[in-house]
Amino acid sequence: MSELITISPIDGQELLRRPHATSADLERIAQAARRAQRDWARQPLSVRVGLLEQAISTVVARTDTFAKAITEQMGRPISQAPGELRGFAERGRYMLSVAEQALAPLDLPQQDNLHRSIAREPVGVVLTIAPWNYPLLTAVNSIVPALAAGNAVILKHSDQTPLCAEQLVQAFTDAGLPAGLFQFIHATHDTIRALIQSPAIDYVAFTGSVRGGAAVEEAAVGRFIGRGLELGGNDPAYVRADADLGQAVETLVDGAFFNSGQSCCGIQRIYVHQSHYQAFVDQAVALTEQYRLGDPLDPNINLGPVVRMRAAEEIHAVLAQSIGMGARDCVDPGRFPMALPGSTYLAPSILTQVNHDMPIMNEECFGPVVGIMPVSSDEQAVALMNDCRYGLTASVFTRDMDAARHLGQQIEAGTVFMNRCDYLDPALAWTGVKNTGHGISLSIYGYHMLTRVKSYHLRELSL
Repeated sequence: MSELITISPIDGQELLRRPHATSADLERIAQAARRAQRDWARQPLSVRVGLLEQAISTVVARTDTFAKAITEQMGRPISQAPGELRGFAERGRYMLSVAEQALAPLDLPQQDNLHRSIAREPVGVVLTIAPWNYPLLTAVNSIVPALAAGNAVILKHSDQTPLCAEQLVQAFTDAGLPAGLFQFIHATHDTIRALIQSPAIDYVAFTGSVRGGAAVEEAAVGRFIGRGLELGGNDPAYVRADADLGQAVETLVDGAFFNSGQSCCGIQRIYVHQSHYQAFVDQAVALTEQYRLGDPLDPNINLGPVVRMRAAEEIHAVLAQSIGMGARDCVDPGRFPMALPGSTYLAPSILTQVNHDMPIMNEECFGPVVGIMPVSSDEQAVALMNDCRYGLTASVFTRDMDAARHLGQQIEAGTVFMNRCDYLDPALAWTGVKNTGHGISLSIYGYHMLTRVKSYHLRELSL
């Protein structure tokens, strides 16, 4: 029997191992999900929401346990890990608060003896495939609304964060959810492909790489099931001439280096009006060099390792190629003695003298690296921001609301921010364009992805 092995990025030691699911396991899990889903869908929405509220509270009550597991598995500083639990609760509770509105039937005007309405019904069994970088925040986007809508959920987490799947399912079970309704699975890529190809799954919510999204699409060919795919990103920001420079520097440095740059909507490209360019770079470098890189279990550390050695090697390759093409790293690596060759600990990098031929400016680099370019106009900034095959978020720093709205209409992204970045508001639809994928999570529109519509056309006969 094959098994997953999780190596902690903190010290390179084995953290845990788990057996992969067998074909018999898949059959058992799928049948349990089907049975539980049928009964669950018949429960009143108020009952479902009440149990899910209790489940969220149970997760929050175990914040210390979840936070420690996140740090040990993927390396986020323990000082920051509890924030993911707060975000989990915020998103989950918001989605429950709009469930009645999102799932309400649409009653159309009666025509003579015809009664017409459109109802929303659960799709059935939802497979959530969640990544390691935000193992709870990405998962909650589909888990809570799927369950609230009357679906069952099977959760497959990254091999780097299997404890998060186990702990989530345990918390929801302890809160009183019916057996089989919310389950986890540890499985190989081939097993997940077979699961998607089987009749067991009615919807796939995937967050991960473009390559992984393509694999989901390939597996689902001919099944005609719904898919939500949040894939890669190389998110830009534009600092206009009228921006509050200090606020822009503080926000964007955090947006680039929080979670060691391992954020779906983290900032990787910054375009600064030439009137602010040098001052922005100088202030950003000064702030970055104050970061403390080290053991993420130390509460005084605010920059931890990247998730694994392979990731560190890929980031080093992007840096080396970009620098070889003329980029300059403005951050003094000597300020980060923990960043040793052959380790998962990387010093943050701010690259200048960059252009769009360099990988830092045109490919996703999931690490603590950001490139900064000067621009002379709004038009040039928008053209550069759109010169990318991804489109998750984009940020504009300005004091002019009208200008931000005007630029937002031209920017190719799922979300446009003004004077902030790297944040998800659960009331807003989370989506992307181009190779960032398709589908929607969060907001009332997130429920639309996890339900199917049924029309009722009822003719009343006269007595």
